[in-house]
Amino acid sequence: MSDTREALRARIAGLYAIADDDPARRAPPLDAIDAALASGVSAIQLRLKHGGDRDALALARAAVARAHARGALLIVNDRFDLADLAGADGVHLGEGDLAPESIPVAMRARLLVGLSTHTLEQVERSRTRPVDYLGFGPIFATATKRAEYTPRGLGMLREAVRVARHRVVAIGGIDVKTIAEVGATGVAAAAVISALADAPDPRAAGAALAAAFAAR
Repeated sequence: MSDTREALRARIAGLYAIADDDPARRAPPLDAIDAALASGVSAIQLRLKHGGDRDALALARAAVARAHARGALLIVNDRFDLADLAGADGVHLGEGDLAPESIPVAMRARLLVGLSTHTLEQVERSRTRPVDYLGFGPIFATATKRAEYTPRGLGMLREAVRVARHRVVAIGGIDVKTIAEVGATGVAAAAVISALADAPDPRAAGAALAAAFAAR
């Protein structure tokens, strides 16, 4: 990492766009990434769930090149090995993924590590874990992922921000109508998936989402 780790962490801020390779999305992942970059985002997460390793690595490398050309971070979901091979800036781990502590120390030194949390107890436990930022949610109902947790709501999100030692990224059902109130809880960033990738005009949607979060 050419920047200091704290400087990289500070770039997890504002609109945090998530692009995925789900063929059902209106916008393919690279188009969603281009739309997000046009809105000035500083961090993008790439989810790779639907292809083989070879295609996933090629897509991740293309995403990294696009993000880095615009000065943004590119974070790969789940797979620290793909993140490292692609030259990404970080990996985001879910509850059922490999534990952050299991990532080789040398690789953790190269990659930012994000961790999904869903309860205040998980946020509390994260305080002593080797992570750089937290995802917290779902804040609202969402059809993007199978609902394992009920919507957490803004009150619990605000409490998660208070308890956390790391930056918090809110996720789950966030759109242009709700992103400002999400931002008002004190989160560092708000993650969007369908509000960007399934919008009729992803570039216009990205611009509106970024502006709404900034105006909170």
